[in-house]
Amino acid sequence: MTDIKSNLTPRPVHDSISEMAEIVMPNDANPLNALVGGRLMHWIDLAGAMAAHRHSRQRVVTASIDHMDFLVPVRVGDLVILRSSVNRVFHTSMEVGVKVWVENYHSEEKRHVSSAYLTFVAIDAAGNRLPVAPVIPETADEKRRFEDAVHRREIRRAEMARRKAVRP
Repeated sequence: MTDIKSNLTPRPVHDSISEMAEIVMPNDANPLNALVGGRLMHWIDLAGAMAAHRHSRQRVVTASIDHMDFLVPVRVGDLVILRSSVNRVFHTSMEVGVKVWVENYHSEEKRHVSSAYLTFVAIDAAGNRLPVAPVIPETADEKRRFEDAVHRREIRRAEMARRKAVRP
């Protein structure tokens, strides 16, 4: 078992960076030969979980995913690149950013497909929440995402409160 104290030592963002690549196959596509949105969402969830797991060194579960747009179509045969990292830690939860690009290796064209912010919670084997080590932003971009994460969290909390208020 990992020592709890060592798990709470602050870690730089770059320790959580994860990248995965997928080639879009026919079973990933709709009848128009375009990647099914649900498959991309699945890949985004996996990429985000890898970053959260690397940072927390614990089991993690997805708590939420923010708004997501599909900016350009992704076709069968395209290469999808997903890059993720932890933006900020809030005691037991982490905001993870995932950015997705499509590469057409025939034309050498690379386009931004989607970006998403996900919240993951670290848990033990019984499903109890666990504290997570703080994250240390080092670059200007990491520091911007670190600060922006507080605002996004406020928006998520306000939206959750709004939804609870309208439930029958």
